Amino acid sequence: MAFLAYKLMVVSVEGANPEPMLVLLRIENFALIDRLELEFGSGLNVLTGETGAGKSIILDALDAVLGGKVTLRAVRSGTERALIEATFECGFEMASWVRQQEIELLDGNLLVVSREMVASRSGGMRSRSRLNGILVNRQMMDQLRDRLVEITAQGQTVQLGQPARQREWLDAFGGPRLAQQRQIVARIYAECTRWLQAVENRRQSEQQRLQRLDLLQYQLQELTQAGLADPEELQYLEAERQRLSHVVELQQQSYQAYQLLYQNDSDGPAAADLLGQVESVLSDMVQYDGQLQPVLEMVKDALAQASEAGLRLSSYSGSLETDPERLEEVEERIVQLKQICRKYGPTLKEAIAYSERVETELEALTNPGESLESLEQKYFACKQQLDAACSQLTQMRHSAAAALESRLVEELRPLAMDKVQFQVQITPTEANSTGADQIVFLFSANPGEQVQPLSQTASGGEMSRFLLALKACFSQRGRGEASRGEVVGLTPELESECFAPTGTLVFDEIDVGVSGKVAAAIAEKLYQLSQHQQVLFVTHQPMVAAIADHHFRVAKQVIDTIIPPSNGVTAPDSPDSQERTVVRVASLVNSQRREELAQMAGGNSEGEAIAWAESLLAQAAQMRRISKIADSTDDPTKI
Repeated sequence: MAFLAYKLMVVSVEGANPEPMLVLLRIENFALIDRLELEFGSGLNVLTGETGAGKSIILDALDAVLGGKVTLRAVRSGTERALIEATFECGFEMASWVRQQEIELLDGNLLVVSREMVASRSGGMRSRSRLNGILVNRQMMDQLRDRLVEITAQGQTVQLGQPARQREWLDAFGGPRLAQQRQIVARIYAECTRWLQAVENRRQSEQQRLQRLDLLQYQLQELTQAGLADPEELQYLEAERQRLSHVVELQQQSYQAYQLLYQNDSDGPAAADLLGQVESVLSDMVQYDGQLQPVLEMVKDALAQASEAGLRLSSYSGSLETDPERLEEVEERIVQLKQICRKYGPTLKEAIAYSERVETELEALTNPGESLESLEQKYFACKQQLDAACSQLTQMRHSAAAALESRLVEELRPLAMDKVQFQVQITPTEANSTGADQIVFLFSANPGEQVQPLSQTASGGEMSRFLLALKACFSQRGRGEASRGEVVGLTPELESECFAPTGTLVFDEIDVGVSGKVAAAIAEKLYQLSQHQQVLFVTHQPMVAAIADHHFRVAKQVIDTIIPPSNGVTAPDSPDSQERTVVRVASLVNSQRREELAQMAGGNSEGEAIAWAESLLAQAAQMRRISKIADSTDDPTKI
């Protein structure tokens, strides 16, 4: 396999590449792709092809394998299962992170990210993601994605006009110290918010507190007077009421039972007398047959128990006395407890628990803590700290803005924007968790025109170049900054995007709307980026394709596919194949690249078009040489 041959050429040393790099992408039954295997290299990789050829499907597959959203249409029609595998070569930092997740790398530095999507018969879809064969959850995939790939499409230039996003970019460019100061601001702001909430709650709740206090005091008084202690008291009282209400019946029945068991005054014998007679008979029988001894013992035990029961019934009957006063007390207590249960229960146990909660809440309301004046003083003191922290953050943003203005203008000038003007406008605003500044990027590409907000003045092509220049700024900043671990206070997405470069940068046709010298400038900028990290670029620009290190042509083909027979039997008059559209990708070299560039330029692969393509390749080679010389002398730490 070509990929294995490629790996034999790679030095198997952990950290050989500073950032992770995509080396292989395998796709099965995804959208229009039946089976595809792409080997990518370091540097600039470009995908070209006609509009609608399927270039974006490949990027969609890369997005999907890293946890992107997919629909049922992602599974190729006529199949039930799609599989995408992306193999990355990890650098030292990436390898350390993977091992922290208790996942072993393959061949020392390879990470295989896979996602299987299965369409169910009910019309839904389920998917599973794995890292080197180990099943992982969505959260881990989100963390991994930020470290492996960053995909930028032309539509994302809309983000450039969002002030909130511009603030995040400026803060990220400001470096670790600015990020730490912003974290301080966020912490103090959260504390101020808590104090302000405490003040507002105290102001608004005083009347409610007093009303609640009156209610709880009344309830506690009622519950205290009830003298609740035993959760089972109501059951005991119900039993006692039953006994007191039926004393006469109990006396009569206990006497009757006593007579039947022990001493019968009527004509018939008592149970104890009968058992005594049985005992006497069995005693005589045992003398002749010892097997009856156990029966005799049972009768003796029964006689003893009958005698004991009779004596207890006699004692019980003697203890029974009518007590109307006690019965009245019991009934009143039962009524009281049932009323308590209806209000605070429904059981006595729950009423007792409620009583305890009332005591706790009443104590808290009786001692409300700090006074309103004290809370206000603490809030104002915290507000002063916030203002000071925001002021320091503003100063740091001004310094970062000056550096970004200078660097971004330098990156934009080679992109056919010689007279570009760029300013970062910082205006005061209400303090919040991100500071007390409103950030707006001001831009003008035309000499003599005043700078205006970027979203209002930049064209689509200018937005694309601005975005590319911004990425270049952060790429160089990332190489000049400390490690990713020192950057705190930013979201993981922005930290990954703006500081330590993501392993693979993916651009999806952000060069649409440019041509000529601008396209050449974009090509050179892309090539400079690719010297430090892998770049995948979907383009229609011949100059960009010419300067690439690796060129892939994407095209659609119509093929004949076999129709599987139903139940193993093919109908005599039914066709056994049908036409299907598939996406094919070819890795281009030498003459193939010339032909592709000629077709991109004018749709002709003969004569002048081929000569023009050869000159374009020569021009690209010269640009690469110049770019490498310039890059070798560039010191990103001077940013």
